[in-house]
Amino acid sequence: MSSKLSPPSPGSDGDERKRKRKLSNRESARRSRMKKQQHLDELIGQEHQLQVENKKLREMIDGASQLYLNFASENNVLRAQVAELTDRLRSLNSVLQIASEVSGLAFDIPDIPDTLLEPWQLPCPVQPIAASADLFQY
Repeated sequence: MSSKLSPPSPGSDGDERKRKRKLSNRESARRSRMKKQQHLDELIGQEHQLQVENKKLREMIDGASQLYLNFASENNVLRAQVAELTDRLRSLNSVLQIASEVSGLAFDIPDIPDTLLEPWQLPCPVQPIAASADLFQY
């Protein structure tokens, strides 16, 4: 108790300030480390979330690409069928023409429609294709 009653020496006041300053600096550094760790944890969580989202988007792209390939393949088959059927129609028309000339009977032989020869120039108006929001949901 007598130490508290004695007047403070001039050197001990500076030591007390140094000690308080060190304590304050330690506390500030601890808060800074905690804030830095919290920020790092948030970034790691955000990274995980972005990886999950990226994986979903890749799956959607893969699914859409597969659909595109399926449709392109089917389209090629249909184009080949159109070409084959157009050739058959030309052959049948030429047979009918020959039969008409040989028999003397007049057959009405319609011309091959341009839509079969040029399917990209269809005579129907362009209609928008409705797509639903869950088109690429699996």
